[in-house]
Amino acid sequence: MEHFIDALKKYADFSGRATRKQYWMFVLFYIIFYLILGTIDAALQTFLLSPVFSLALFIPSISVAARRLHDTGRTGWWQLIYLIPLIGLIVMIVFLVQDSHGDNEYGPNQKQN
Repeated sequence: MEHFIDALKKYADFSGRATRKQYWMFVLFYIIFYLILGTIDAALQTFLLSPVFSLALFIPSISVAARRLHDTGRTGWWQLIYLIPLIGLIVMIVFLVQDSHGDNEYGPNQKQN
């Protein structure tokens, strides 16, 4: 949960690095909260909570993904590859699961600190 909250606190920080654990814990809690809100939406037949949640976390999701890409030595602009159907998603998953490289232009390797 701390990685999710940390990502929310750094919602406007597109610099630095995020480890695989930080990124994937954010994704895990995002999915859990989205499913809970979707269930509540379905029960109440409002279908309002989950879209508002997604919209509220749009910028934090982009920033944590940019920091994760920085950890692999790539620029955050690589997220634009999502615009290519299916292939973009596959390429991004490959990039996001890769291990951290040593120190790079985005900062020191967090795994070594």
